Amino acid sequence: MDIKNLVSQMTLEEKAGLCSGKDFWHTKAVERLGVPSVMLSDGPHGLRKQAEAADHLGLNESVKAICFPAGCAMASSYDPDLIYEVGQTIGQECQAEDISVVLGPAACIKRSPLCGRNFEYFSEDPYLSTKMAAGHIKGVQSQNVGTSLKHYLLNNQEYRRMSSSSNADERTIREIYLASFEGAVKESKPWTVMCSYNKINGTYACENKKYLTDVLRNEWDFDGYVVSDWGAVNDRVASLIAGLELEMPASGGLNDAKIVEAVKSGALDEAVLDQAAERILTIVYRYLDNRKADAVFDYEADDALARKTAGECAVLLKNDGALPLAKGINAAFIGSFAKTPRYQGGGSSHINSYRVTGALEAAKDMAHITYAKGYDTEADVSDNTLIDEAVEAAKAADVAVIFAGLPDSFESEGYDRTHMRMPNCQNALISAVAAVAKKTVVVLHNGSPVEMPWVNEVDAVLEMYLGGEAVGGAAADILFGDVNPSGKLAETFPLRLEDNPSYLYYTGEKDVVEYREGVFVGYRYYDKKKMDVLFPFGHGLSYTTFEYSNLTLSTDSMKDTDTLTVSVDVTNTGSVAGKEAVQIYVQAPENEILIRSVKELRAFGKVSLEPGETKTLTFTLDKRAFAYWNTTLHDWHVLSGTYTILAAASSRDIRCQADVNVTSTVTVPQVFHLNNTIGDILADEKAAKVFEPILKGFSLGAPADDTKEGAVTEEMMDAMIANMPLRSLLSFSNGAITDTMLLELLEKVNA
Repeated sequence: MDIKNLVSQMTLEEKAGLCSGKDFWHTKAVERLGVPSVMLSDGPHGLRKQAEAADHLGLNESVKAICFPAGCAMASSYDPDLIYEVGQTIGQECQAEDISVVLGPAACIKRSPLCGRNFEYFSEDPYLSTKMAAGHIKGVQSQNVGTSLKHYLLNNQEYRRMSSSSNADERTIREIYLASFEGAVKESKPWTVMCSYNKINGTYACENKKYLTDVLRNEWDFDGYVVSDWGAVNDRVASLIAGLELEMPASGGLNDAKIVEAVKSGALDEAVLDQAAERILTIVYRYLDNRKADAVFDYEADDALARKTAGECAVLLKNDGALPLAKGINAAFIGSFAKTPRYQGGGSSHINSYRVTGALEAAKDMAHITYAKGYDTEADVSDNTLIDEAVEAAKAADVAVIFAGLPDSFESEGYDRTHMRMPNCQNALISAVAAVAKKTVVVLHNGSPVEMPWVNEVDAVLEMYLGGEAVGGAAADILFGDVNPSGKLAETFPLRLEDNPSYLYYTGEKDVVEYREGVFVGYRYYDKKKMDVLFPFGHGLSYTTFEYSNLTLSTDSMKDTDTLTVSVDVTNTGSVAGKEAVQIYVQAPENEILIRSVKELRAFGKVSLEPGETKTLTFTLDKRAFAYWNTTLHDWHVLSGTYTILAAASSRDIRCQADVNVTSTVTVPQVFHLNNTIGDILADEKAAKVFEPILKGFSLGAPADDTKEGAVTEEMMDAMIANMPLRSLLSFSNGAITDTMLLELLEKVNA
């Protein structure tokens, strides 16, 4: 299809019309030229295809589809290949339902545990997030169906999401929030990117040329189209100029008319409109030219994949010998979620699931099970009758398994949580049962971290997250040892909400949200503060044990333009087969130039091992693994020094380490002036040499009596001199140093 030629045949009105939807889910057709309409559909962890009476909040019915684990669970797999397989299946389902683009994945950073939409997002860490997103995108698009990487950019809360301004500094945006999208765009080339509702430093994301064009297209080579989040457009012409091609949903022709008027008045170059139309049609025909009319929706096979995936994503947080359970045991399954699990979040990603399996049903042939309801799902206040029934069931059983977590009303698109607590009735139930049960296991169904006041009272905690429609089967598989848990946390579980780095500033002041914690998001903050956490980033237990050894670096000295090969041996030292997610962190050298995280995740890999088996995992680290965003260069920069490579089972479980010396090949230009400190001058080799003649022997001339009495120490004098601005030499040199001398030396240094 010659897209340019096709667009050249269109009228101004037809080109403008292409830039908004026909209705809630479809692009416009141009029937005169044979251009058809195509359908977009919500995702990202399943297909939510709506027909008539469409809406964006999941209120109305959609077609039956498979609900896979949500992003919060998927990221815990630490397995992009698994995510690819899920994406591939979703892509096949889209072909079967004639969907051209599925909206997702969502790569927003988990800035706070309170964000109501965290269940859709992958991680607090941008590297893990971008790798998970890339796997999903490549999987879906392998079926010639597009994805829409969302919500770009700085969309980290639901409160006032359509009007608030996310205000962050350049380094924070680059290292944390942009980085969560960057790798996915570069590595997997999503067909579309979805622009978020919020402003970025005062400019609406949909009108932000810096991020839509300068960064997304010019830096990252994005070649698809940008679509608005539904209803996000503020000024249609301004957003088109900035780089937002498709407005969704339909505007009833109002914004199309504004585009036409802007072209006619000269306010909008028609070439910009042509380019937008070309970008939209390129994606439309990329799908149409690869349409698989014979594609089928294999519900049973896809449901089985959903169960397998949920098992891979589950995280065993604690296990004091209670798990796995023996087959045929007398077990009490307690809690409404045992029968009817909470397996997905509310809002635009809500799937009309093909089948929902609870653990009670899935485990009926695995053990002798007594069920007790324990609590009402949407209640907060305890029902003593239900608790008493649960306690009696627990007393009579060999083990009590409590299925708990967050009800639908606690986390959803559209609003944020106000606390990190589970319902009071569930916390009371867990404590009451733990007090009488021989063993107590808690299985959690939630989309984000919760406080666990009872964690020391129970024997095991299994985090299933929102594990999709087959979560009950996956939970049963893990509880009874058919599946060995291998998930690792993609976010930190703090002890309490107040510990979170964004706590003081989250949701902001009316329409201004300041990201004052900067780059210290999640484990970067907790590690820097040396704070205790409930469960650290990267944590996850297994029914076997793993030993790390023989960490080897390809070199012990390199330039920042080189790559470093890292290898580590992992051995299954237990008695059952299992999988281990190995994490590679880089610890930068301490220096006075830059406030930096203690360590950052820079690579990971998952390996499957039989008992006694050893495998070697190999990773490649390039410049970005050692770099920070330098706001003088406006680029990634590596400081010379010794970096430590850490092979770890979690951010707090470092198994082995090795050092490498990295030399920077880029000099950051520095212009010295009279207000630079003497310490600044001495820290720069060139400047120190130039100023040596006048600084040699310089002192503040402390009285001898002060020195004898200890009022002035050598350390104090050195510190005072180091922190004095260069201009102070004029005051303390008794005229020996003049401003002319200083300016001449500065000119020489800066030449």
